[in-house]
Amino acid sequence: MPIAFPHKPGIIAYLTAGDPDLATTREIALAAIDNGADVIELGVPFSDPLADGPVIQRASERAVARGTRLSDVLDLTADLRRARPTCGLVLFSYLNPIVRMGMEAFCAKAAEAGADGVLLTDMIVEEAGEYLAAMSANNLAPIFLAAPTSPDKRLKAIGENSKGFVYAISRVGITGTRDTVASDAPDLVARLRKFTDLPIAVGFGISNATHVKAVGEFADAAVIGSAIVALIEKTGPEDAAKAVGHFIASLRR
Repeated sequence: MPIAFPHKPGIIAYLTAGDPDLATTREIALAAIDNGADVIELGVPFSDPLADGPVIQRASERAVARGTRLSDVLDLTADLRRARPTCGLVLFSYLNPIVRMGMEAFCAKAAEAGADGVLLTDMIVEEAGEYLAAMSANNLAPIFLAAPTSPDKRLKAIGENSKGFVYAISRVGITGTRDTVASDAPDLVARLRKFTDLPIAVGFGISNATHVKAVGEFADAAVIGSAIVALIEKTGPEDAAKAVGHFIASLRR
């Protein structure tokens, strides 16, 4: 089932769970939801986040150093589901922590916690058989990344195997803020439209209201990650939730 985006464009807010700590992550997530975020992506901290730029790498390192584990992120997911029953909740992780828990066990626990979907950054659709079976058995939405360099054959496979939404990477490379939305993004979204009726979200480099408005011209949602994580890093635990709430509200306005 597609993940709903009541607003146009939808706003997906990425948070590294456990940075600066789990209690503050909870308050930040609630502030983001209450100020207009349609979906929260809860990032599972990992010691070797190769796809991420320095901002999210530092956040992941801090969360790992604090001892944040996958089981903690699942507990946080359950807490947020109880607190905000209608918000979209997506678990965002590298494959390694999932393998350590066990694919079937992870999917069962994610469903029990109330997650809507899962995005594994290093899970490619061509090798996702076991993952897709476990996700389907637990009524979870698998979300795959689609890149501008992906051939149509891969985009077709992504479209056919995704549920929830498709995450279109606006440019090749690591995460991080940029001055403009990548020129490849509209073409990638148009290519994906041939293969799926799911909502398409654009991420990597989206960091301000101008970017969100631009993405809304051709896609269904914008993913904001590094800009939020950098704001949390800058403001500190006491003011992070308020700052992120104001930031999300500014994007929505």
